[in-house]
Amino acid sequence: MSNHLTAGQKALLEAELVQRQHQLDKRLAEHTQGLSRAEHTREVLLQDSDDAPQREPERELDMALTDLETRELGAVSEALRRLQGGSYGVCTDCEADIPFDRLKVEPWALRCVACETRREGRPRS
Repeated sequence: MSNHLTAGQKALLEAELVQRQHQLDKRLAEHTQGLSRAEHTREVLLQDSDDAPQREPERELDMALTDLETRELGAVSEALRRLQGGSYGVCTDCEADIPFDRLKVEPWALRCVACETRREGRPRS
């Protein structure tokens, strides 16, 4: 467990995470109108009728945004669990402390800047 963050810093980051969680919950609910991903996809497909080919890019964008928001919500929720569990702010790769300034920018960050830079530089398989 790392103690590099002060109680005030942890409280600030927790508040930011909770606020972001609420924003994402609200946006996803509005975006999907309370439907599951499968139900939402079905609704979008049923709306198409004769102009299906013209609406395909719109459908793809709609699903991509939903997926992105869902992944971010998962990352935010996981960061809140780490905060409660005492492992928040520790790099998952090298176990170094993640600086407060990095966490201010991305409170759900899993890695320090050096490890994230290495990860992003790797070719994807």
